[in-house]
Amino acid sequence: MKQLPKHHRLLFYGLWILINWLQAGFTELQDDEAYYWMFSKFLDWGYFDHPPMTALIIKMGYAIFASELGVRFFIVVLSTLTVYLCELLIEQKNTALFYAICLCTAVLQISGFMAVPDIPLMFFTALFFLAYRKFVQQSTISNTVLLAIVVAGLLYSKYHAVLIIFFTLLSNLKLLKRWQVYAAGLIALALYVPHLWWQYQHDWISFRYHLFESNVNPYKVSFTLDYIAGQLLIAGPLAGLIFWPATFMYRPANDTERALKYTAIGIFFFFFLSSFRGRVEANWTAPAIIGIIVLSHQYVLKHVKARQWVFRLAPITLVIVLAARFLMVVDLVPGKAVRDRFHQYKEWPQVLRQKTNGLPIVLSSSYQKASKYWFYSGQPTYSLNEYNKRRNNYNFWPVEDSLLGKPVFIWDANDSLAMQDSIPSSVGVIHYSYDSSFHSFTKIMIKAEERNYTIGENEPLNIKATVSVPPYYKSYLQQHPQIDFPVKLGVFEMNSLLKDIPANITLQQLVQKEAHAFTLPLQLPKGKYFLRFAIGSDGGWFTHNSDKINVEVR
Repeated sequence: MKQLPKHHRLLFYGLWILINWLQAGFTELQDDEAYYWMFSKFLDWGYFDHPPMTALIIKMGYAIFASELGVRFFIVVLSTLTVYLCELLIEQKNTALFYAICLCTAVLQISGFMAVPDIPLMFFTALFFLAYRKFVQQSTISNTVLLAIVVAGLLYSKYHAVLIIFFTLLSNLKLLKRWQVYAAGLIALALYVPHLWWQYQHDWISFRYHLFESNVNPYKVSFTLDYIAGQLLIAGPLAGLIFWPATFMYRPANDTERALKYTAIGIFFFFFLSSFRGRVEANWTAPAIIGIIVLSHQYVLKHVKARQWVFRLAPITLVIVLAARFLMVVDLVPGKAVRDRFHQYKEWPQVLRQKTNGLPIVLSSSYQKASKYWFYSGQPTYSLNEYNKRRNNYNFWPVEDSLLGKPVFIWDANDSLAMQDSIPSSVGVIHYSYDSSFHSFTKIMIKAEERNYTIGENEPLNIKATVSVPPYYKSYLQQHPQIDFPVKLGVFEMNSLLKDIPANITLQQLVQKEAHAFTLPLQLPKGKYFLRFAIGSDGGWFTHNSDKINVEVR
């Protein structure tokens, strides 16, 4: 074993958390981090995209430091604890080797300060395997309750938690004979009821989106090749060619190591198969990192050549990571990859705020820009999501409601001729225009009686639908009968808009009664399509006003 200095553990973890706190304080928020900061402004039991754990963690940190550091403060704490929990999971340990493996795993360092759901998910994954080890060794009531609480924490972090639970059970089917497993499941379910109730109130929107709508695209070979390359990088980048094979080849010595192996490899193949359905982000396998670290350590410990390579690659990886950290803080690289993420919102948001007198900003279909601009300007900003783009939490938060009939500025990057003014910025020229009374009606929903329809090639489509109008919107439209917009349907094949069909009804007519019937001449060749109702708004944008309506033309 390599000689380590006295108090090496305090030094290692102290530097780990200190460097990440410094990085957190001096690095501009990424788009998604600003979006999750918005989650924390509207704290709830659930969101369109994710469970609420990340929002709660950000809320606590931002209450202490109203800055980038606050957004990331407790995220850094969790990421540091995750590394420590990984060390506790290793029973036969070479501490110097463990440190080297952590230094070789760049994702632990570079993403360890970012306020994204993967960090609490990884923390609870590591904690889950520790609780699981205690539970397998001794299924006491206290260990059962501990396991249940940790499982609930997993589920509140990210829906990927289901994979961790599933592959752990698969690794040890004898668990199904223990009544304590079912007790733990029931306790975890009880703790998860608030989120499930939120889903029920919102028509299971997150589950429907992730299972049936998200990431469905025509297959490209690059999806699978990029996924495999991404996994080698996320486990390295340089040592990925050691760590992934080590994870596959290591023979587990106990139930916990077997669960770690099943989970790491199971997650890898689950998303490998998912790559045939659409593009898979490399970070979706983040919880597999826990198994990779622990199992790689156990394998490399017994293989001298692999161990030598890990110690050689650790300082090289550390230099790469330090360079990456520096470039995240200092804008030196002209490339878009770094600049677009970390160097775009430092000065111009305050200029635009001054020119727009601090009035709310409305822009089209960009939760990233809306969230990040709100964070750096302090100016309420609304992403009006068009019907041909995906929904997000701006469809559900009470932002649009608060702007109805109020003065705003419209920010439109695509229609510069219609805008009154502009300013240069690091995200391009921003064109904007004053709107004395803003109108948008995303929360009026048109629900078809059926989700799936089948018609002949030359037949019209007949849809019976009900209209749900929030009381505030209904009252506003009754008081302002001059406010009226067209209603149409978008016809989509896969995720591509083919054409629009007028619904032959206006907004004012639509809200007069609850039930409506539509006869639509689709005139489409044989195939599978989906439709979506859309209502006009200021800025010429049409909003999401229904779920997908699937149509098969035979």
